[in-house]
Amino acid sequence: MASNRSRLAWLDALRGIAAPAVALHHSAWTFVPAVWGEVDRRVDVGTWGVFVFFLVSGYIIPASLERRGDLRAFWTGRAFRLLPLLLAALALALLLAYAGVFATSPELGSRPPSLVALANLTMLQELLGVPSVINVMWTLSYEMAFYLMTAGLFAVGQAHRSAPIAVVLAVAAVPLGLLMPYATINGGADLVATLMGVAVILVIVVTVTAGGRLRTAAAVIGGVLGLTLVILGSRIGAGQGLVIAATMFAGTAVYRAEQGTLRRVWAAAALLTVLACGVLVAREPAWAAALLLAAGFFALAFTLRRRWFPRWLAHLGVISFSLYLLHPLLLRVVPDLPVFFLVLLLLGHVAYRLVEAPGQRLGRRLNAYLRRSSVQPTPRRPFTAS
Repeated sequence: MASNRSRLAWLDALRGIAAPAVALHHSAWTFVPAVWGEVDRRVDVGTWGVFVFFLVSGYIIPASLERRGDLRAFWTGRAFRLLPLLLAALALALLLAYAGVFATSPELGSRPPSLVALANLTMLQELLGVPSVINVMWTLSYEMAFYLMTAGLFAVGQAHRSAPIAVVLAVAAVPLGLLMPYATINGGADLVATLMGVAVILVIVVTVTAGGRLRTAAAVIGGVLGLTLVILGSRIGAGQGLVIAATMFAGTAVYRAEQGTLRRVWAAAALLTVLACGVLVAREPAWAAALLLAAGFFALAFTLRRRWFPRWLAHLGVISFSLYLLHPLLLRVVPDLPVFFLVLLLLGHVAYRLVEAPGQRLGRRLNAYLRRSSVQPTPRRPFTAS
């Protein structure tokens, strides 16, 4: 059994259920579409898993940033956590597409290759109106926007205001969802998408390399860019895009309530507001049901967070990013549903051992080196003869 005291096993357990749920959603539509159609019209299991991920990210990402207390270390850690597997998955997807066993979006060929690369490598493609090379990458765009907003709030000492931010975003989602049901930054805005993508890279680079007021200004601009992209670039419309962002901030509010820096009633009020507004802006009942069930599941796991969880479930959470990102690549490679999950589990374990874990270790070493190099040695007193 895995203890929550050692590595927040309840969060690993949540991810260990959410990632296979998303994989089940896509694989069931591929292998048993008639059966899965009856399930999907009641509850969108894939969206349920995604919202669980969003709540977990909201809970853990600000905690990770505040534990480090350093924006440079935060962005370095995120880069080495996500990019190694992302690059490997993109390369594998292109190879499989060339071999004819993986289907990419037909729209990719109509967009400038430089923009496609920029958008997908920054993980902002969903909010820049650019197709994802791997379809499930759309969620990474909202994660990136959340990172940008969280870093901006941290830079100006406002990260503790997660509950009111969640409420404001959720309430704003209702009228904006009616006024902006579709993305403003869409498939015809190549120049705008390119400028926005380059701007995000620049603010992250300045945040990592600069100091003082320049770092603060860059982080704040990044936060504004993140929010702007959610409002203007969400393919599902500003309403649902803002609810996703609000969901993550609601997860942060739960973390702050647990730490005692926020009253639990305010965290609960923020989460309930997000759920109510999410139901109002949902275009399909299954989307709203997925949001509600994800919040209930997250709340149940939070209640049981001090219990013991099976090690195998926690391990699924550890390799959940590999399971999530790689499973679409197998849908036309394996013959049936049982083989699909068997191959996926093996591939996820190998990808974590060979790609994710080494990347994370390298990121930790780099951050340790940067911390040591930033420590100024104490000057020695000059020798004077008495």
